[in-house]
Amino acid sequence: MRRSIPQVELRVPRASEREEMIQGNLYDPADEELTALRERAGDLCTRFNSLRRNDRRERTEILDRLLPGHGRGLDVMGPIFFDYAVNTAMGERVFVNFNFTVLDCAPVTIGNDVLFGPNVSLLPPMHPLRWQDRNIRQRADGSYYDYEYGRPITIESNCWLGGNVTVLGGVTIGEGSVIGAGAVVTRDIPEHSVAVGNPARVLRTITDRDAACAQEYAR
Repeated sequence: MRRSIPQVELRVPRASEREEMIQGNLYDPADEELTALRERAGDLCTRFNSLRRNDRRERTEILDRLLPGHGRGLDVMGPIFFDYAVNTAMGERVFVNFNFTVLDCAPVTIGNDVLFGPNVSLLPPMHPLRWQDRNIRQRADGSYYDYEYGRPITIESNCWLGGNVTVLGGVTIGEGSVIGAGAVVTRDIPEHSVAVGNPARVLRTITDRDAACAQEYAR
């Protein structure tokens, strides 16, 4: 007879919920500190998304607050949607096209010279597979809670992610790789690779034979 495993119960975190979240442990997203961080990021994203494209100074100021420490030459079309933003690190000369979504409950690291097509989503959040562990529950005081966890995403330098690409938590995309439009990346991609499909699979390695002068459209 199959043994029934009890659901995860409400517990006192070993650290703050924010620390538990960053460490990849189960955490309570309804925590006051985490809720305040999400509200701050949401407000900044809303302000950025409402600005005209030529409001450059205001757009830059918001990005500096939203993504402290981002590299030089960050170019963001918008709209953008971040869960926390403070858990996302961006290198230099990163280009972000329309509808960029980052649910950074775990660290998201983006290298230099990375290009994102429209509708790219970076999704570290994970939910328990068993509904007994995943469903929302109620505390004695009447408030609700659930437990989630996250896995980091790393996109190394010189990558290009095409339109409608989704990257799931726990994935590293190696330097110089290209992810084809519509791909869902569920596992690591080696450096200098072309990957496509759902789930994304590596088609081949990028070599000097792919120099622009040899490509049909460049002749």
